[in-house]
Order: sequence, then C-alpha cells, then structure tokens
Amino acid sequence: MGLDFIPGLDTTSYNHALLDPVPEYALHNNLMTTNSCCCQPPQLAIIGSGSAAFAAALKAVERGARVTLIEAGAVIGGTCVNVGCVPSKILIRSAQLAHWQSSHPFPGIARQQPEVNAHLLAEQRQQRVDELRKAKYEDILASQPDIQLVSGFACFESPNSLLVGSRDGSETRVEAQQILIATGASAAIPDIPGLSETPYWTSTEALAAQAIPERLTVIGGSVVALELAQAWLRLGARVTVLARSVLLSGFDADLGQALAAYLREEGADVRLNTLPDSISHEGDQFRLRLGGEWLGSDRLLVATGRAANTSALGLDAAGVAIGTRGRIIVDEHLRTSAPSIYAAGDCSNMPQYVYVAAAAGTRAAINMTGGEARLDLEAMPAVVFTDPAVACAGLTEQQAREQGMEVETRSLPLENVPRALANFDTRGFIKLVAEKESGRLLGAHILAAEAGEIIQTASLAIRQKMTVRDLAAQLFPYLTMVEGLKLCAQTFDKDVSQLSCCAG
Repeated sequence: MGLDFIPGLDTTSYNHALLDPVPEYALHNNLMTTNSCCCQPPQLAIIGSGSAAFAAALKAVERGARVTLIEAGAVIGGTCVNVGCVPSKILIRSAQLAHWQSSHPFPGIARQQPEVNAHLLAEQRQQRVDELRKAKYEDILASQPDIQLVSGFACFESPNSLLVGSRDGSETRVEAQQILIATGASAAIPDIPGLSETPYWTSTEALAAQAIPERLTVIGGSVVALELAQAWLRLGARVTVLARSVLLSGFDADLGQALAAYLREEGADVRLNTLPDSISHEGDQFRLRLGGEWLGSDRLLVATGRAANTSALGLDAAGVAIGTRGRIIVDEHLRTSAPSIYAAGDCSNMPQYVYVAAAAGTRAAINMTGGEARLDLEAMPAVVFTDPAVACAGLTEQQAREQGMEVETRSLPLENVPRALANFDTRGFIKLVAEKESGRLLGAHILAAEAGEIIQTASLAIRQKMTVRDLAAQLFPYLTMVEGLKLCAQTFDKDVSQLSCCAG
C-alpha cells in the first residue's frame, strides 16, 4: 500500500468553482490609465499575497500592468498554502492511513493499532508547506520583474493612495490607479465568557501541533471544525464536538445528520445545539460549563468561522462598504462601492474557497486593466474533507423551493453503487435535485468517501443545464464511484435495484 512515505506512521506495526470562462479575445485590450502618456503601463496595487492576490498580480502583469504587492506577514502565500488547505489535507491523509490500519474492512489483512509520531508528522507537513510556498509563490515572484513586493501594513489615505507601515516604524506611500484588496480572513472567536483568557487553538495552532492531545474539545460544526476533529480523533485523541446548531448547517440537512452518525460511530462525542456557558483554564486543563455539567479537556479548538482582515485598512477613507464579519461587498465583477477599488478572496463576501479566490483575483485583474470579466458561482462545487466526504454543487431542495421552483429529489444509498460494494464501504448517499417539469438538474449533494472526486461531474452537468435523463443516458466507467451519479439519475424513472451491473 506504500505507507512508508508517511514518516510519522510506524508501518511495521500496522490520515473549495465552475466559473465563467474568459477567453482573451472577448476582452477589451485597452489598458485603462489616467497617465497623460498612453504608453505607460497602468500602476496597480494589491494588498495581500495569497491565492487571490497572486492570481491577480500574474494576470495583471500578463495584460501589461505593473503591480505593487503589499504583504503584512512574515511570509507570502496567504492562508491556503501556509496554514490552511495544504497542511490540513496532509494531516487528514495521515490520519486516514492511521485509521485504515486499525479499521479497514478486509478480514484477510491483520488490523493493528498504529504507532503515531505526531512530531514527525508535523515536520513533514511543514516541509511540504515550505516547498510549495517556495515553488508556487517565492520563486514565481522572483521571476516577475513587474511585480514589486512591499512589506508592511497598508492603510488607505484615499481611494488611490495607501500608507504602508513597516515593522521598523518606517512608512511608504503607494499610489495606484486601481487597488485590489485581497487580505484574507482570520478565525472568528465567539463571545463566550472566559474564552479569551485561555490558550485555545485556532486551526493554525491545531495544524502546527506536535503532540496528540488526550482529550480535544472542538467548538464548531462546520467545515474546518469537522475536518480537524476527525483527523485528531483518528490519530488517537478523544474528541468532543460542540455545535451551536447542527453539523454543516449551510448544506443539505441530510448530509450533516448522516455525518454526525458516522463520527459518533468512530468514537466522537458529537453534541448538537450546544455551546459552553463559560470556559476557564486551570493548570493545564480547560473547563467548559455546559448547563449543569462541566467538561474537561486538554486542548480546545475554536473553529466557528472566519472574519475578514479588513478592520485596520482604513476603508472609510476609501469609501469601501463592508457587510457582516467585516467582509467587503463586491459585485459579480469584483468591484467594491469605490470605483477604483476591487476585492477578492476571503476578505470579500464571496464563498471562502481558495479556487473561488484565485478565479476572483484573475477576473478582478482583467477588469482593473480594461476588461469586463464576471464571476459566476451558479454551479460552484464545494467539498468537506471528512471521511466520508461531503460535496455539493448547485441548489439544495430548500433553496430551490425558496426560489419558487417545483422540484423532485432522489437519494441513492451507496449500497446501490457497485464500486462502493466492492470497496466494502457503503457509507453515504447521492442526492439529486431536479426541476419537476423539465427534469433539469439543479443540485447534487453527496456523502461518500470519494465525494470530492465525484462532484465536478455533477457541477458540469448543472452548468450545461442537463436534465436527469441526459445524465442517466451518459456513459460512466464501471466500476467507479462517479457511476453513482448515473444510477441516482436513473432513479427518477426506474428502480435501479432491479438493474443488472452497468445497465444502460
């Protein structure tokens, strides 16, 4: 199975868009500039250096602009590569391998409790983070003479002027014809009495941890909370999850309900509609008061969403409007309320997925240099990297009904998918939402071990306005998990349990 590439696992004893394409020929090629000389390239400023910022900088330079990239942190690259997507998926994969050692479904292979070295796992995660940051950010920046990096904290003086304060106390003024805000987001901490005085973890600390806590309590019921809760559970922690309402409240309700059951089967203590009344830290222990009960924990992870990094930007001076959690309000062209200012990524009111951020940054750069690109999120796929994983695209049944549509839905349990049977893993289901009269596919909602590998096919089908009959008539390879989409589409017209294998 090749487990020796995970150095923290002793194998001898055997863990976020389908967007409008923007062909270059469709764009206006005149580069907008207020300079008197039309030969001078436009001067753009970008605040941030993560996925949205970098995608924008590269596209702007490609279209003839010069860019000043302003970064306040010690490293470039933003959340995803440094403290988000990359280290979390490495942690999740290593935890999955540890889980398989003791819990795989094949009796002919001896199950054994894994020996986990959390320190080596942490070193491996950080090494891969460093490698990717160098290859995808630092080296690329060094190869781009038209992108100038300025280190410091940017604050608007006016819609076209920024004052950048460096760590040594010096200040630099940056003026630009167009400015992109791509400052990302940070963990939002709930107002629970006593919490702020304790040494709680956010996802950043949880991903850097070099020891497995005996008892870990996770406050939160959404993506980051559940991914990290299951990972640490599989590496050996006793995990309690406290969710304010239900799990994955923004998704189809069936997904969170089923996932809660699977997490409990693995040993997690999942408590819904529960938040601590107060939290304290005494000695080396957390104490959480839950009504008349006290819950003790060695570590506490707070994963209750993220707030935009916009409070120190001086947005009032620029005339930029913000919404909830400080997120900058943008239109489908990434424009803010200030004509010369754009925003992209997690600091905006767009969905907080790195691929949305990068696509938004690219489109913002096109529009800042004379184009007219838009961001279409109608069929955006989303994945939660639990096991089984959650994936969705398009509308939920409830969302479609709220929009006045008459809909039909079908859910296919995975025991009807031949590949799931061959894998001896039938946890989960595939649910499709279709417009009743036309049969047009409106949404897909999947709980399956390979949900993230299935959802893009559904997203493309939604994007192309296919009907469930169109989907049912397509050729899908056998045995694959994605064939489940075809089988689920067939249930709108027939009983798939009465079909032979790979029935057309």
